[in-house]
Amino acid sequence: MNHSDASSTDLVLADGSKLPKVGLGFWKIPGDQCDQVVSTAIDLGYRHFDCACDYGNEAEIGAAMSKQFSGGSIGRDELWVTSKLWNTYHRREHVRLAVEKTLRDLQLDYLDLYHIHFPISLEFVPFEDRYPPAWFFDPDAESPAMKPVQVPIRETWAAMEELVDAGLVRHIGICNFGVSLIRDLISDCRIRPSVLQVELHPYLTQNHLVRYAQSENIAVTAFSPLGAKSYQPLGMAEASDSVLDNPVVQHIAEETGRSTAQVVLRWGVQRGTAVIPKSQQAAHLADNLNLFDFELTESQMESISGLDQHRRFNDPAVFCEAAFNTYYPIFD
Repeated sequence: MNHSDASSTDLVLADGSKLPKVGLGFWKIPGDQCDQVVSTAIDLGYRHFDCACDYGNEAEIGAAMSKQFSGGSIGRDELWVTSKLWNTYHRREHVRLAVEKTLRDLQLDYLDLYHIHFPISLEFVPFEDRYPPAWFFDPDAESPAMKPVQVPIRETWAAMEELVDAGLVRHIGICNFGVSLIRDLISDCRIRPSVLQVELHPYLTQNHLVRYAQSENIAVTAFSPLGAKSYQPLGMAEASDSVLDNPVVQHIAEETGRSTAQVVLRWGVQRGTAVIPKSQQAAHLADNLNLFDFELTESQMESISGLDQHRRFNDPAVFCEAAFNTYYPIFD
């Protein structure tokens, strides 16, 4: 595994750009809290914001960032801002429309990184009908469901490459892709993906996927790096699924004098990935960023990695059927 330098706060991408190893994920942060969260995060030193059309809060994040820029507390070039192409915009003619909508909402001229959010193509929903469109094609139907469509990844990716050509995005990436899909994509692309973002935590280490991506010089970002916590309120995880309550993690927290969250996040950055934990509380935001003045021993790293249960909390095969009346597996 690519264990990285304890004090280095950035991942260096294939083109030499620097992706901050700790970012702030905006999934499930309510719009009316974005102003305070953005302000606090920037004051604490966050320089990596992970957004998405589907989170439904990009306009509020954009207003908050604009206020910070105009107030002089930070410059646009000091922030790394990521967003994601939603499933309903995979056709070539919709990709640029989607990123332009995100840029208007975020009040930005360009994104540092734009991902394909899922390898899932759904029927287009016009912005004026519903935005963000979420998963249902028609939520008011008698039996609402997803409406999958056949759009090749190559078609979507070619349109993503054109966004780079146009200067709208600086890097393009992929989320929730497995090894075979990545291998197929890079065999025939003009611009390679810079970053892979996937669910990673001690209960889902995905060692082969991480190692493969790193061997292809594709940086890896871990979403849900603390595991079950974000999924408990959604009924997608139980309290007993919490990695932070695991005795191994608690013991290492005692050994290092750190919180269990810091131990788990440190494990993530030390194996060479970026992490994007979510928090709205200033104390947690500060703790989550404070990972670079200690290092886990090889033994501690192995103990945490040994907790792997292949436990995926964000699995379309499960939640699409349960919540959206459509069986749609994407992982083996």
